[in-house]
Amino acid sequence: MKVLATELQDAYIIEPKVFGDNRGWFMETYSYRVLEEHGIKVNFVQDNQSYSAPKGTLRGLHFQNPPMTQAKLVRCTRGAMMDIAVDIRKGSPTFKKWIAVELSAENKRQLYVPRGFAHGFVTITDDVEVMYKADNFYAPETEGSIIYNDPDIGVNWDEWCQGEFTFSAKDKTAPCFKDFVTPFTYGEY
Repeated sequence: MKVLATELQDAYIIEPKVFGDNRGWFMETYSYRVLEEHGIKVNFVQDNQSYSAPKGTLRGLHFQNPPMTQAKLVRCTRGAMMDIAVDIRKGSPTFKKWIAVELSAENKRQLYVPRGFAHGFVTITDDVEVMYKADNFYAPETEGSIIYNDPDIGVNWDEWCQGEFTFSAKDKTAPCFKDFVTPFTYGEY
């Protein structure tokens, strides 16, 4: 398993080793030991899975506020998506910066999204399944979000889907970053 640094402080791409033969393939999708060797010390407590039928399904930008903030290890098990992580930790050298990583059933990559980041994705094929581990339990009373097309963050979603999006009502009406006071501080987690 390879752990690759990204442009964002503390966010990583995980590339598993895939072993294949005439029967199919095998891969290790998670190893506490390997992540810990790269400074990622996280105990996952919950696994989640989502399904998005149409290409252009956009989910995010989401996070959970303290004390229920979450780190996530995200992978795509069917289809393909662009996974987005935004650093929203005040004091971080990468504050308000974002990355996009293509995750697909084919490339088998994963994205580690640390606590203090907003997370979202857009499907770039039909019929996409996403699985992710979280290091804290889902707590709806602590949910937070930032509008997907916030001009201060500047994610160019159209690059992947040319404006053909399917949203939840919550994601269409999320607040702008300028109206958001981040509860996250770099170095706290």
